[in-house]
Amino acid sequence: MAENEVTQANALEPKTKLKGKIAKVTIGGAIVDLGMDLPGVIHISQLQKEHLTRVEDAVEVGQEVEVWVRRVKKDRVELTMIEPLGLEWREMKPEMVVKGQVVRLESYGAFVEIGAERPGLVHVSEVAHGYVKDPSQVVKVGDEVDVMILEVNRRKKQIRLSMKATLPEPEEDLSKPRRGRGGGRRKQKSVADMMAEIEGEEPKAPEHTAMELAWQAALERADANKKSNKKEKKESNKEQDDILSRTLEQRK
Repeated sequence: MAENEVTQANALEPKTKLKGKIAKVTIGGAIVDLGMDLPGVIHISQLQKEHLTRVEDAVEVGQEVEVWVRRVKKDRVELTMIEPLGLEWREMKPEMVVKGQVVRLESYGAFVEIGAERPGLVHVSEVAHGYVKDPSQVVKVGDEVDVMILEVNRRKKQIRLSMKATLPEPEEDLSKPRRGRGGGRRKQKSVADMMAEIEGEEPKAPEHTAMELAWQAALERADANKKSNKKEKKESNKEQDDILSRTLEQRK
């Protein structure tokens, strides 16, 4: 047997699809000629999904068949006629990104076929960034989508998926004004203040209106009158104290 044929058989990967011819039928299965150095062997349980009691009910000598590699041993290639799943339970890991097809829509999410034993669920909160009321707003049955595996529960046969995790984060819309904690808009600076900050100067004080200047003058006059009244009252009190003091001296 040529060396390249040995290499070809040993290099076969699981799930590789091959064509062969049934060379022999036994009680426990069938021998397949793959045209390689190693024969192919199909166990009776791998001839079809339904239960089978006789190999002859499924295949016969000379029949050409399509088979898939299960594993390669030193003396044989173990095969199956049951098409394998694209993703086995043991192969699915969190954060793995795979392609799938939307097969069903519900109000709570979308079911996506990814080649596993059963479809996975993309919850409505994982369909897209932002609020989505119903998955039908984003996808429809038959759409091809990229999904990330979030969680796999083999015991419950549940697969949680996310479409949102495969999408880029939306950019912030800078055209919309930001709101502070109080919900109001920030007060805008004047051009003069902004220019002063750029030049490293202190912002100039705002110019007062005529009404503001009049009000300031009135306050200053009132303050001056208040101080004058206090001074006059103080002088009057001192004068009275002097008169009282002189009177008391005359009575002595």
